Amino acid sequence: MSTMLEYKGYLGSVEFSDEDEVFHGRLEFIRDLVTYEGVDAKGLKASFREAVDDYLALCEAEGRKPDMPLKGSFNVRPGRDLHRRAMLFAVRRGLNLNTVVSDALRRYLDREDKVA
Repeated sequence: MSTMLEYKGYLGSVEFSDEDEVFHGRLEFIRDLVTYEGVDAKGLKASFREAVDDYLALCEAEGRKPDMPLKGSFNVRPGRDLHRRAMLFAVRRGLNLNTVVSDALRRYLDREDKVA
């Protein structure tokens, strides 16, 4: 079961409030706060899509670029020893550190996806 909704490249969380008896969520991985809610799964999905469309329309009306989730870069702090080992590995093979880290992450996730 997926706990994320996806529409137009945006990802949204899915939560349930037992107290209010409503499903709710927010757009994830962006700086702006965009929320939505619905009384059932179908309503939540519709509200999510409407929230994305409204967010994009608002950004256009304000003349600003909408924040996009997961743009393709993030900081990694592996510690001094692992950083050194990775850098030496890259240099010895004529690669840059970004390539080494990306390849290692891809291999790890490909392997874990097969297990899951």
